[in-house]
Amino acid sequence: MKVVAAEDIESQKVVMEGAAGCTIRVLIGPDDGAPNFTMRQFEVEAGGHTPLHAHPYEHEVYILEGEGLVMRDGEPRPLRPGMVVFVPANAMHQFRAGERSALKFLCLIPNAMRGRAISCVAACFCD
Repeated sequence: MKVVAAEDIESQKVVMEGAAGCTIRVLIGPDDGAPNFTMRQFEVEAGGHTPLHAHPYEHEVYILEGEGLVMRDGEPRPLRPGMVVFVPANAMHQFRAGERSALKFLCLIPNAMRGRAISCVAACFCD
């Protein structure tokens, strides 16, 4: 069992091309013995964004703090704390923080990508 404050887990800069002002913490994942899902926490600075991208797996998002937009297939949708987002596999998407506030969210992805032609680095956007 893992019990730890999220703030005690080291954050890393998102290094994927097209990202700006974005960090990630892998809160729970395969290294913790989690066989099915990885839980990540993203923080996007005011005016920042994740890369515009798609990948062959779904993910689920819960907005913790701040306001912003999620772009899905070119369509913007507003975000605020308490909202949830389901991103289907292969959907083009991007999370953008508002100009005046940072955006903080949880993002869960399946670990079923093991054995596929995609690495944890690509899934977590970290090095």
